[in-house]
Amino acid sequence: MENRINHCVECIRNLTDRKPEIGITLGSGLGDFVEQLTDKEEIPFSSIEGFPTPTVKGHEGKLIFGTYNGVEVVVLDGRVHYYEGYSQQETVIPVRVLKRIGVHTLILSNACGGVNYDFKPGDFMLIDDHINMSGSNPLIGKNLDSFGERFPDMSEVYSKKLWQTLQEKAHNEGIETKHGVYMMYSGPSFETPAEIRAFRILGADAVGMSTVPEAIAARHAGMNVMGISVITNMAAGMLDQKLTHEEVLETAEIVRKPFARLIALAIESIQENQ
Repeated sequence: MENRINHCVECIRNLTDRKPEIGITLGSGLGDFVEQLTDKEEIPFSSIEGFPTPTVKGHEGKLIFGTYNGVEVVVLDGRVHYYEGYSQQETVIPVRVLKRIGVHTLILSNACGGVNYDFKPGDFMLIDDHINMSGSNPLIGKNLDSFGERFPDMSEVYSKKLWQTLQEKAHNEGIETKHGVYMMYSGPSFETPAEIRAFRILGADAVGMSTVPEAIAARHAGMNVMGISVITNMAAGMLDQKLTHEEVLETAEIVRKPFARLIALAIESIQENQ
């Protein structure tokens, strides 16, 4: 695995010498932020030998390097998921590659289902903690000592200082955010109403099929992490309707512009707290 990661880094270095400080993963249908970048340079995932490529609608599958507010960033426009047949060790290859090319802070975004009855579709939830119900962990197997120790601390996966700064900045611009616990479920089937009731009892505010492995790998590697969930639908059994991926993409489309601004404010929050 380490050889594969190093080969991906070598492939990228043969295409660009950019050295981003902040990495951003964009969830389903949430790609508008890249329009705010200057001096852009794109590399398709398929051009990086050994880099996992997404198969899900709404995930473009390219690295976008650029500058925002004087800061070098790289956007993962699309991600791969555990349910696509990749191991969790493979799903976090992009995170580890970003670490190798200089990224110190990772902004993870996702489109997910609301479990908390106080939420509604279109809300933004800043992740303050997570519950891993995927049945796996990206750190299983031989530890990659060059990234981090065997048993990394997970008492504060998502930087409290960063999400609180972001919440205040967003509020000042009229973008209201919630905060809460994100639960990862493996998918690809949506959860049952009984599962959602159980997840709510366990303390989940939102549920989705990504983010947690990436956050774990990032913290293992010593990166700072921010997590932003877009509530694109209410979870199974909460409303008298069926769940579809099309609904997820439709809601993501509605909130594209305020979400893009939220990502910009997240970068500003990181700059202020360095």
